[in-house]
Amino acid sequence: MKSKLLILVLVVYALSSIRCTPSTKKQKPNILLICIDDLRPELKSFGADYIISPNIDKLAKNGASFQKHFVNAPSCGPSRYTLLTGQYGPASNNAFFVRKSKLEQKSETINPTMPEWFRMHGYTTVSVGKVSHHPGGRGGTDWNDSTKIEIPKAWDKHLMPVADWQHPRGAMHGLAHGEIRMPERKMDVFQSAEGTDNIYPDGAITNEALKQLYSLTNNKEKPFFLAVGLIKPHLPFGAPKPYYDAYKDLELPEIEHPEKPDEKTTWHSSGEFMKYNRWGKDPNQDKDFADEVRRHYAACVSYADAQVGKVLEALKHTGANKNTIIVLWGDHGWHLGEHAIWGKHSLFEESLRSPLIIQYPEMKHKGLKSDALVETLDIFPTLCELTGVNVPEFTQGTSLTDLLTNKTTTEHYPIAYTGNATTIRTKTHRLTLHKDGFVELYDETSEEKETKNIAEQFPYIVQQLKQSLKEKLK
Repeated sequence: MKSKLLILVLVVYALSSIRCTPSTKKQKPNILLICIDDLRPELKSFGADYIISPNIDKLAKNGASFQKHFVNAPSCGPSRYTLLTGQYGPASNNAFFVRKSKLEQKSETINPTMPEWFRMHGYTTVSVGKVSHHPGGRGGTDWNDSTKIEIPKAWDKHLMPVADWQHPRGAMHGLAHGEIRMPERKMDVFQSAEGTDNIYPDGAITNEALKQLYSLTNNKEKPFFLAVGLIKPHLPFGAPKPYYDAYKDLELPEIEHPEKPDEKTTWHSSGEFMKYNRWGKDPNQDKDFADEVRRHYAACVSYADAQVGKVLEALKHTGANKNTIIVLWGDHGWHLGEHAIWGKHSLFEESLRSPLIIQYPEMKHKGLKSDALVETLDIFPTLCELTGVNVPEFTQGTSLTDLLTNKTTTEHYPIAYTGNATTIRTKTHRLTLHKDGFVELYDETSEEKETKNIAEQFPYIVQQLKQSLKEKLK
């Protein structure tokens, strides 16, 4: 009897041990980062009602859209530097190559980039298109020199399909059917060509992104970090004709504050835009031409939106969407005539405000439209917290997870910089400090917004914000 009882006890113990054995550890979430070049918040989900952007809007509806997201620099290279390093950096487009030079010289401690950090924590990292400054992440005359890597150790694969456009530099500034920029004055500033999505470079980028996505989702052993960089709506404004046709008869809203500032600001002459063939027309003098430019920009936004839709649909088709964090980010804003600027590079709101959308599995607050002030630097620590990866101490942003989960966040003021000035944005004001000591102060709650410099009238606000700027840049 005792022996039978002993056997029964052993069986019960064995069964209980099996039940208590921890289940297989769940794989960390994948990351899909979608970067869109020169995309201001010209999307229906960000208040531009006339824009056709159903795929990005659907992402916003199922995620969180940050309506007051500001980049840390109003041009491609330095803005993407802050995204991919989590730190402030050089203000020039060669920011990544400056970092690379320091890395090679071993002159100072250089921290890992965001993709390298996730790679160190078990992720397969793949980049397709324009994610760093050069599409494909290489230097050289045509941006295809494999000995000149923008971000060493970052990517398992860093790809740029060039299709008919000869090389990454050609694709970056390409129009339909393989036309590349050389020189700009012979290239039309906008274009609407007959054909499929594949007649422009983003078609090739999207096709390669889909190929990489299916390959990555077939590997069940490791999570992936896939970054996809679309070029449009970057200049020149070219998109397949159906995207333009949707806007050709549309009456556009009036351009806000279209006058050139009559005092010192960070205004610039839109040199990049003016280099292209404009048929002798100036959008600041010709309203019909200005509206045509705006329609072609809108067509490029809708074209980019369609590519985003293809990537998101493929992610859903693989089933990996159930364990993937999606971030959609515009690398900076773009003026469409505000302050008489057609481009970026200023420190006005139009250059610095861009879309940011984050969606992840089991979100509590789907469709959240946040008016909290956030900045590009916040993305790195946010992705670390959402994936359970350690947040590195060197990151200079603030994680947005509290805002995403509890709709609360610690208030912090976004800053941005060019080579000649730095700006800080609060809920009510923007202060811009020039290197020569000149100060701009704008009341963002007023009717005049960034058209009336009130620095002389409110010196105490100037001093307060100068101190905030100093502390932020410590």
